[in-house]
Amino acid sequence: MNAAPADQIRLLDLQALDTRLGQLAHKRKSLPEHAEIQALEGDLAQHRDLLVAAQTQESDTAREQAKAEQDVDQVRQRAARDQQRLDSGAGMSPKDLENLQHEVASLAKRQGDLEDVVLEVMERREAAQERVKELTGRVESVQAKVNDAAARRDAATEAIDAEVATVTKERELVAATIPDALLKLYDKLRVQQGGVGAARLYQRRCEGCRLELNITEINEVRAAAADEVVRCENCRRILVRTPESGL
Repeated sequence: MNAAPADQIRLLDLQALDTRLGQLAHKRKSLPEHAEIQALEGDLAQHRDLLVAAQTQESDTAREQAKAEQDVDQVRQRAARDQQRLDSGAGMSPKDLENLQHEVASLAKRQGDLEDVVLEVMERREAAQERVKELTGRVESVQAKVNDAAARRDAATEAIDAEVATVTKERELVAATIPDALLKLYDKLRVQQGGVGAARLYQRRCEGCRLELNITEINEVRAAAADEVVRCENCRRILVRTPESGL
C-alpha cells in the first residue's frame, strides 16, 4: 500500500486521539465512586433489611399490646358489672352473693395479671420503636453517603463525557483527511493490536511494540519509498517514519 508521507504522519495524530479516547473510557469505567457506591449500597441493603425486621417486630408488638389491652378492658367491664350486682344485692341469696364476691376477687386478680402482660408488651414495643428509630437514622445516613458519591460520580462522568465529545470531534476531522484505504488498514490493525494501529519509528525502535529493529529490517525500511506504507516486522503495526527515525 502507498500513501503520501503527510497522510502517514497524520496517522500518529489519529492514534494519539484514539489512545486518549481509550484512556477516557478506562477512566470512566474505573472511577473510584463506582466501587464506593457498590459498597455503600451493600450496607444500605443490609440496614434496610434490619429496618424492615424491626418495623415488623414493632407492628407485631403493637397488635399484641392492643389485644392485651382489649383483654384487660373486657375483664374490667365484667368486674364492674359483677361489682354493681354485688353492691345492689337485689334478689340474690347469701350463697349467690358469696359466689359473686369470689368471682369479683378472681376477676381483680385476672385484671392485675393482664395489666402486667400489657406492661411487658409495652416495654418490648418501646424497645422495638427505639430500634426502628436507630435503624431509620442509619439508613438515612448511608443513603446520604450514596447520594453524595453518586453526585461525585455523575460530575466526574459528565466531565469525561464532555472531553470524549471534544476528542471524538477532533478525530472525525483528522480521519477525514486520511485516504480511505489507509484509514481502513489502520482501524483494522487498531482492533487487532489492542488499540494501537500505527506507531512511530523512533531511533530505530518501534514505539508500538517497543522493540528495536535489526539491521536487516532497518535496511528494508531505509530502502522503501517515502510513500510506501511500512509495517513493523514484530507487531505488524503501521510504522510511521519521521526525521527522528534514525535512518
